Amino acid sequence: MPAPASLSAGHPPDGAGAIAAGQETTTHRVLRSAGLDRQAIRDALDREFEHSPNAAGVSLAAFDLPRPSTASAPPTQLGASAKLALERGFASVARKKDLQPAHLLLGILRAQVGTVPRALALAGVDQDDLMARLLRTLTDAGR
Repeated sequence: MPAPASLSAGHPPDGAGAIAAGQETTTHRVLRSAGLDRQAIRDALDREFEHSPNAAGVSLAAFDLPRPSTASAPPTQLGASAKLALERGFASVARKKDLQPAHLLLGILRAQVGTVPRALALAGVDQDDLMARLLRTLTDAGR
């Protein structure tokens, strides 16, 4: 799957957004069945970014923060959350060569805490239902 360009100014590509932007149809079907496309994922992540500080009693609106700047180059190392998502994706297949984008999405969706569950909840998406749809699709495809 080709790497997509930055999804929006100031934001690095996110895992699910990158998957949604790819050409593989299994993940597209499952994400779209939940009302998620590349822009909907980006919007959900933006809402989560704005909402998370509120949980700690901090309002971003109370500060005159500059707009995010675009990074000149993408990060060269994966963060801890990305590494865990990859590990969960790899754990869902018997052999690495069987790994498909849907397995990587499964690894992302298996996060129990953090940005993904919060963003999905803010977008009104049932994470467990989305994961069940993905698992059914993988089972039906024999992957």
